[in-house]
Amino acid sequence: MLCLSDIVFLDFEASSLGKQGYPIEVAWVFASGEEESHLIRPAASWTDWDVKAARIHGISREQMNSEGTPLEDVAKRMVSVLTGRKLYATAPSWDGKWLSKLLRAAGLPRHALRLEDTEMAHRRIMREVLRDAEVPEELQRSLMQAILAQAQRNNEELGPAAHRALADARRERNLWLDIHRRVQEKAAEARNLH
Repeated sequence: MLCLSDIVFLDFEASSLGKQGYPIEVAWVFASGEEESHLIRPAASWTDWDVKAARIHGISREQMNSEGTPLEDVAKRMVSVLTGRKLYATAPSWDGKWLSKLLRAAGLPRHALRLEDTEMAHRRIMREVLRDAEVPEELQRSLMQAILAQAQRNNEELGPAAHRALADARRERNLWLDIHRRVQEKAAEARNLH
């Protein structure tokens, strides 16, 4: 059964997309609405910096060093709050890379937290609601495709991502909530037809 406190949308911002890039900001938003955001003070050995990336996310090196939380504290907080939850990211290969780098630098096991693609969260909630509503399987696929297409169109109308971790994690939560609402409506319509 769906538990909103177990579903979390997570996003990182990074110094660059290069091989030596590192996480500079992380945020997560629970489906239930609780959220956290942290600027990450980099390790001394983390020096890679892409000026173009900085223009996109708007975080300066000075800001990270003066306002950032030590990476060990951020990593420990993530493990304590997020272990055992379903963690979703829109770019799990990139976000997973930043998560691994952060956890390793803090001396924590990488396997403590595992990311999945946000699309998995969308499909899970739709399947669960449609199954519980006893919508015939042959109808589920077309309903799911229609719901995803409409929700994605609405999301795209919001414009490009903010490229700040909290804003982007909130946007992912809102998209998931929109899909959840839409599938509940479609399930109710399908029940009324039977």
